[in-house]
Amino acid sequence: MHLVVNTLKAISSRYAPSRILSFNSAHVFKTLQLLKRDGHVSRLLLINELGLGEGSIKTLIKHLKMEKLILTTQKGTTMTERGEKIFEEMSQYICSETQVPKSSISIAEYNHAILLRNLKFAIKRGVEQRDAAIKVGAKGATTLLYNNGKFLIPGSKFNALKEEKAIEKLLKDNLKPIENDIIVIGSDDNSYITAELASKSAALQTLENHEDHKGLEFIIR
Repeated sequence: MHLVVNTLKAISSRYAPSRILSFNSAHVFKTLQLLKRDGHVSRLLLINELGLGEGSIKTLIKHLKMEKLILTTQKGTTMTERGEKIFEEMSQYICSETQVPKSSISIAEYNHAILLRNLKFAIKRGVEQRDAAIKVGAKGATTLLYNNGKFLIPGSKFNALKEEKAIEKLLKDNLKPIENDIIVIGSDDNSYITAELASKSAALQTLENHEDHKGLEFIIR
């Protein structure tokens, strides 16, 4: 998994002297999700879905090509076999996502929840996830641990959704959590795109920094 995350980071890094890029690993992962969903995507779709300008999208596509994750045809952009492998590996751990209304734990006007499968060991108190969300311009992120049918604050036994039954039902119905899953909710007051990218950035940061490497190695050829 580290090699997969590092590939996403390489795509969102500068090659030789160039301007600072306006996209990051979360934009790369979202692009792969769109390609998986639609088969082919246009630059206009990427502009609208990622909240980036045309120049940034051109650079993103160029970097994805350099890493051999995509190819372009007359129909648009599509994933290569290598891109499919990387996406499938990521999807083993980033399993489901959903929009979440504002509440006591989804703290802004726009909120996006993402589920990390069986990654309890990778979470301390949710500070790293919050910081990753803020780094991409969001208001913040809330991290929850699913344990014994409840959504707990990491490092405690506090049931964060005890008084939020509608949110609890929404997360259970849409994310389908199982024991020891982690849910990260990215939040922003101005943009749903930013909230979604915040949750993805926090999820990727979690995968990159986790201490237990067992079962998460993936060799890319």
